[in-house]
Amino acid sequence: MISPCPRYNSNGVNCPALPAGELIDYNESSPIASNGVALQPFCKYATPWPTPAARWTAGQSITVNFFTYGSEHDGGHAQFSLSYDAGKSFVVIYQVLGHMFYDAQGNYQFNYTFTLPANAPGSDSAIFAWTWVNAMGNREFYMNCADVVIVGTSQSFSGRQMTVLNYPGYPTVPEFLGNFTTGLEYYTSAPTITVYAPASQTTMTTSSTSATAMISESPQSSPPHSDTSTTVALR
Repeated sequence: MISPCPRYNSNGVNCPALPAGELIDYNESSPIASNGVALQPFCKYATPWPTPAARWTAGQSITVNFFTYGSEHDGGHAQFSLSYDAGKSFVVIYQVLGHMFYDAQGNYQFNYTFTLPANAPGSDSAIFAWTWVNAMGNREFYMNCADVVIVGTSQSFSGRQMTVLNYPGYPTVPEFLGNFTTGLEYYTSAPTITVYAPASQTTMTTSSTSATAMISESPQSSPPHSDTSTTVALR
């Protein structure tokens, strides 16, 4: 992912200044886990951008762009999610199951446009995440995170919990080998969670109550796929 700019990404578009003490990520296309080994934590980096990489309004159309050079690993399952609790939980707002990086005709696709849910809560410090399980090659899990501002008046949003696979402590799915339904059961059975607007936000036009995401899993748990998410038809 290059836009919105993920944390420290060397190919990112309109990236904020680096946090003090951090370095540019020149391996931004690498997975955070491979063949059962964790290479980096969720989001790859824990320290957020000092200023947001994007400012969005609930209900608007947003476009996510990807670097056009690299390995597409024959597609795979991807989700786009939001966190309101500094990355402890993620709720899915859109997903592409089966053929990430390919359109319905089998052509390469490096940008995705979808609607930010109209009831996405406002936040000065939301995290937007893209996650991907590759169809071909080493069993890997990819994740990029961008720090964003969301303008909205909703107090809460419910959706599916983001699915984590091929990461230590989570299920592993085999290579798809042409079967693009591989691993889909983990996405369709993901629990629904509710996330809440932080207690005090300048992006809110109404006051909100303090709350955190309601999940039973640990902070590294896999969050949901929202009821407003979209699934690309399998080809």
